[in-house]
Amino acid sequence: MQRASRLKRELQMLSTEPPPGITCWQAEERIDDIRAQIVGGTGTPYEGGLFSLQINVPERYPFEPPKMRFLTPIYHPNIDNSGRICHDALKLPPKGAWKPSLNISTVLSSIQLLMTEPNPDDPLMADISSEFKYNKQLFTEKARKWTQEHAVQKNMGVVEGKENTPDQKASSRKREAFGTHQEAVEPPKKSCV
Repeated sequence: MQRASRLKRELQMLSTEPPPGITCWQAEERIDDIRAQIVGGTGTPYEGGLFSLQINVPERYPFEPPKMRFLTPIYHPNIDNSGRICHDALKLPPKGAWKPSLNISTVLSSIQLLMTEPNPDDPLMADISSEFKYNKQLFTEKARKWTQEHAVQKNMGVVEGKENTPDQKASSRKREAFGTHQEAVEPPKKSCV
């Protein structure tokens, strides 16, 4: 019962006053299944990316930390290939720093900070951590490439070689129905990436 009322308050707070760059909502009808999105920070290799997370809230919450993992692939020393996150706030003491006074909003904010400032001394991915410590330029290039491939929302404009989405087909049919054939007059606009 305590979990349900606390989660309801937290989700209300997250919807009315979300931390900058973070959105969070309840997935489906289950109160213990939450989704979140974090916008990649400016000046980081994750800039321009939108990273989705899954949050499972245990029965004993807030006395146990929520289980969070990235659904969007991310190249980071503290996040593994299956999206698991190595962060103190997600572990119980003595190894972790979770306490019942923390909440989902503060943990998401600290994960956002971890994206900005990785902790190579407590890695989940030793090879990426080593790269971050000793060849930061290569790390940054790879992290940017992964962000572009997996986290950047593609422009929904007409892209050569790709099939139009149903919405684009419908709007195209509407233009034809009204007799305006702007496509023939104007050259197609290039989409920005």
